[in-house]
Amino acid sequence: MLLQRSCLSGSPLFFLISLLLLLPITAFGYGSSGPIAAAFGQNGFFCAIDAGGKQAIICWNKNDNSSVPTATAYFSSLPPMASLSGGEGFLCGITSNSSQAFCFSLLTPGTDLVPTSFKSNSYSQIAVGKYHACAIKGSYFSSIEYGNINCWEFNQTFNSFRNSNVDSLILRRIVSGDGFSCGVTNKEGGVICWGPRSANLEVPASFGDFETLASSRNSVCGIRNASREVECWGDANDYGAPLSGTRFVDITAGAHHFCGIREDNHGVECWGNVDLSSVPKGSGFLAIASSDYTTCGVREVDLVLDCWDVHGKSLMDYSPPLQLCSPGVCSLGSCPTGKFAFNASLLNEPELTNLCVRKDLKICLPCGTNCSQGYFPSSTCSENADRICTACSLCQNSSCWDVCGLPSSSGFKQQDQQIKKLVIIIGPSLVSVLLLVLIGWCLFPQKAKDEESRKQRCSCCLAKPVVEADPDPNPQLPLSITTIGETQVFRLSELKDATHGFKEFNELGRGSFGFVYKAVLPDGRQIAVKRANAATIIHTNSREFEAELEILCSIRHSNIVNLLGYCAEMGERLLVYELMPHGTLHDHLHGELSPLDWNFRLKISLQAARGLEYLHNEVKPPIVHRDVKTSNILLDSEWGARIADFGLLSSNDKDVNGDMVSDVYNFGVVLLEILSGRKAYDRDYNPPSIVEWALPLLRMGRAAAIIDRNVALPRNVEPLLKLADVAELTLRENPSQRPSMSSVANMLDQIVKIGLTL
Repeated sequence: MLLQRSCLSGSPLFFLISLLLLLPITAFGYGSSGPIAAAFGQNGFFCAIDAGGKQAIICWNKNDNSSVPTATAYFSSLPPMASLSGGEGFLCGITSNSSQAFCFSLLTPGTDLVPTSFKSNSYSQIAVGKYHACAIKGSYFSSIEYGNINCWEFNQTFNSFRNSNVDSLILRRIVSGDGFSCGVTNKEGGVICWGPRSANLEVPASFGDFETLASSRNSVCGIRNASREVECWGDANDYGAPLSGTRFVDITAGAHHFCGIREDNHGVECWGNVDLSSVPKGSGFLAIASSDYTTCGVREVDLVLDCWDVHGKSLMDYSPPLQLCSPGVCSLGSCPTGKFAFNASLLNEPELTNLCVRKDLKICLPCGTNCSQGYFPSSTCSENADRICTACSLCQNSSCWDVCGLPSSSGFKQQDQQIKKLVIIIGPSLVSVLLLVLIGWCLFPQKAKDEESRKQRCSCCLAKPVVEADPDPNPQLPLSITTIGETQVFRLSELKDATHGFKEFNELGRGSFGFVYKAVLPDGRQIAVKRANAATIIHTNSREFEAELEILCSIRHSNIVNLLGYCAEMGERLLVYELMPHGTLHDHLHGELSPLDWNFRLKISLQAARGLEYLHNEVKPPIVHRDVKTSNILLDSEWGARIADFGLLSSNDKDVNGDMVSDVYNFGVVLLEILSGRKAYDRDYNPPSIVEWALPLLRMGRAAAIIDRNVALPRNVEPLLKLADVAELTLRENPSQRPSMSSVANMLDQIVKIGLTL
């Protein structure tokens, strides 16, 4: 087993073999060929076929201090490829122009490591094991899926795979592991395994025909053609207990774990020694591949790469680039029953008409029969399109009620239940509470004779015109501009009627200040009523806040939650605000409300910045919010963002600018939440602080690693990367280096304009 330096020394092949022999041999996983694959071991990496139509290769690797350079870009030295398969520290593929085998490592991507005697052969499939490869002879351009095989070892002193018995096999599917390969025979449909370590891999005769195979170090799992269920054989410690009764369309293996794509909703299920909490639950996938501890896949909704860890390791070991990748292998001929030909026009790229290098080739993908939870299939699979999944919030008729778990009258019940979940108006700040009391001081104990006299009695609460923000450049998402002539004085009786007597079922929130209720006025307007409790009224001295009341009553802006009116009768103190029917940004990012797409997220970022800019620059004296967070950014009836729960500067606040930069910092945290979908502080993550997690990645130029993969990404991700740049500026440790809110708003305005082309 000694290397013969006289034959190999100095060659790229010798370099690869030397590297392989130095790597740990604790665990390995391998798969059959596909559009995405992983090389294993200490110097492992992933590669996938780009969706640009040229079948170019995109690769990425671990974020560590190894000698292997990070590669998150095209390998210009690599030929375009039709399929990929991973070995120990290297990958092999079938070239798309000649159907020849090509093997490479991350250290020398442009050097072909295939032995000379096999370089000129054409192959339709290739499956790479630890130190060997087997390939089915033929052409990937051909519709014939079976043929004889060639096997070779990268250490040429071993010839255990090169014998007449192996060369005479006729197979249509192959997979390779550590010292063995297995294949599906063409006639009998059974599985045969060979190689020096194949003794314990005898396949039970009852297993029958297989569509797809995947191999870990000492075991193999396959998807049966008839039932689409998974069967495994070999070392049971590698695969544990496969899921029974579940139909799969694809499968991959890592170190002591397997993952598969379900047939129904294209979701991922994993088994073996795995951390199931990291497996994505809200996304479907069309192709997946595993390294030792990480699985990466191509999402069906947008063809974006997504990776997750299954062994409790750092997810940042493999963070893929924001790249659209091929969902399958190009082939010739029509797609069989149960599959559809992927339509490149779905990517909204006018210049992209096909994902394959030839127009007569197509990518056949398995049809989905169902959708993930919260969605319903609004169309069935056809020849050129998979079933379409639509959010249950858009369910309009009985065809989707059962799937979405909605009763027939849900159209009304759902709206009411959703509104009850919302946190609607300015929160329990002391200033807001004192505003109630001061209004009462203005009005009580006098009783209004009519509506006009009540409006004149407290001139400090006469409303000012609404300040309109700059015109929204996206006509489909107009800013909500509320025109209010005067702050209205409400009668206690009409607010009681509007809230059904302040009943609990109309309650929207509560705190130390009192309660907030949903209300509907006789003219149909929906409002939110804040009712102070007795303790609040008794323990608050209102006189010193008269000047501040003048300021609060004067605030009118399309990106601020505006005060509509008040009531001070019978000892009650009530404030009336605009109802924000779409809840808080926090609920949409982290709660039960519908997720927001990137156009909405960009818009909300800009509108919230405009609201804070108004408080900082237009209000006199300026207002420092002091508690900028996603739960204090509310969404109005037209999905416009509104700032809520702001405070006022007191006479003791000398450093106005110093306080304002704190608002800027907190707004940077909001931007991180918008970008990543993570909470500002979450104990389920390490580190739990979003700033401690995200800032190092941003400063290493790895903004792609924090982008929320639970939302379909656009082809052009430049606006999201620029949004990350703005977040990094606002979060600088030195307050003097942070931009003003005006600068932030201007930068976001430019990003939104770019984002319109997403």
